[in-house]
Amino acid sequence: MERRSFIKSGLFSGAALATGVSALATGTSRLPANQKAGKEKPFTLKFSPDFGIFSELGGKDPVDQVKWGYDQGFRAWENTMLKRRTKEEQERISKIIQQLGMEFGQFVGTMSFSEVTFAGNNQALRENVLQEVRESVEVARRMNTKLIHNVLGLADRGLSYDFQMLNAAELLKRIADIYEPHGITMLMETMNHKINHPGMFLHTIPQAYALAKMVNRPSVKILYDFYHVQIEEGNLLPAFDAAYDEIAYVQVGDTPGRKEPTTGEINYPLVLRHIHDKGYRGFIGLEHGIKNPGSAGELAALNAYRSIDIQ
Repeated sequence: MERRSFIKSGLFSGAALATGVSALATGTSRLPANQKAGKEKPFTLKFSPDFGIFSELGGKDPVDQVKWGYDQGFRAWENTMLKRRTKEEQERISKIIQQLGMEFGQFVGTMSFSEVTFAGNNQALRENVLQEVRESVEVARRMNTKLIHNVLGLADRGLSYDFQMLNAAELLKRIADIYEPHGITMLMETMNHKINHPGMFLHTIPQAYALAKMVNRPSVKILYDFYHVQIEEGNLLPAFDAAYDEIAYVQVGDTPGRKEPTTGEINYPLVLRHIHDKGYRGFIGLEHGIKNPGSAGELAALNAYRSIDIQ
């Protein structure tokens, strides 16, 4: 699924009801969308749903979804497209997150899938990136988060790779100058060329790691999305270990199809145990769709997360 369509569809992370999960295992569950949830034991890992994936069980309103997610054991949340929400809606979301004692993770500060923003020399595009970055600082303050995900745009096919890396590093340093006084960390995510994002500049972990080292600023780090890395590179755990000192955020989704863990080829029990043993205690964003539709599909997704949580 192409990322822009995926984002627009609202298919992201998730949670559900323990009683419904038990019934689902016997093939009898069809939980009404308005049935209230009981409170479950918090997840050990910092699983972080986005809005939309549990709209059947959690309701359409984002505040209701957060409350429902809390009752299911989630203690963190993220929202990739947060900047598209009104200030009032951002404040409502932030208020409930803080009332419940939850943490808010990443949102996107600047994003283009059609322009050469970081890798090229177009000064107007680069200045626009910096303006969007400045605007994202206020959103981060509103949400009480220190993590902003910025997409590095297309590669410049008319420019050598080394020059592109230098251009990107220079712009990342300017972003660091904006973020560091506020204690904000910028996240840069590698995106696979083979299925979802042909032509994007940043597409491998070694490339992202090299950029982080070139910039050499504490506010510029890597978002390690296991879905993208599996498609583009494989070698998931050695790559994670090699880049570990520059990784500040993790996202998950299974392949093929970018659905919830346990529906594809990635051994997520092994992966999550490995990164936990490595010392990672940060957000694990649930950026994926749901394999099966409706309440039953959402319940199955929650059941999957309970099955792969660290005990």
